Amino acid sequence: MIPTNDIPIKELAKKYEDKLNKIKVALFDVDGVLTDGKIFYQGSEVGFNRFFHTSDGYGLKLLKKMGLVVGIITGGSSLGVVKRFELLGVDHVYKGSEDKRGAYLKIKEIENCQDDEILYIGDEFFDLPILKKVGFSVTTPHASLEVLESVDYVTMRSGGNGAVREVVEILRTARNFSPNIPDFD
Repeated sequence: MIPTNDIPIKELAKKYEDKLNKIKVALFDVDGVLTDGKIFYQGSEVGFNRFFHTSDGYGLKLLKKMGLVVGIITGGSSLGVVKRFELLGVDHVYKGSEDKRGAYLKIKEIENCQDDEILYIGDEFFDLPILKKVGFSVTTPHASLEVLESVDYVTMRSGGNGAVREVVEILRTARNFSPNIPDFD
């Protein structure tokens, strides 16, 4: 059991169970959420790139195994970001605009879902319109005061260091989901 904000995962899952059981779509910002916010330049063919935590990547795969739709809405637009989420089989990737409202509305329409059926994790001012609208909103500890005050949950882990996986663990615990791991015969 991973303690989060001094509350065990099972207690957090119980606390947020009503909201989490409605979730059909999980959406994520990238920089500061799925990464630590640092970027590096890899030349003109790739552009600016980021490091991703494999635990968060597997967390996205777990969401897919749970039957959720997974999407990325990011202001960045590097080839590395696109390739990472193609590899993980993410359903929607919207990139290149800090105004994320249009992408949010497109996903909502495509997936035919309501605001309370969407989870969103963001950490910056331009994430606020979505964070204030969704059924379960999350940010990381380094976010601005306005963002911190506007969300349902603040992760214990920082962006790029398992923050997304922390939320996935709470969600899957609330839904009593464990992946099917075959044993040796």
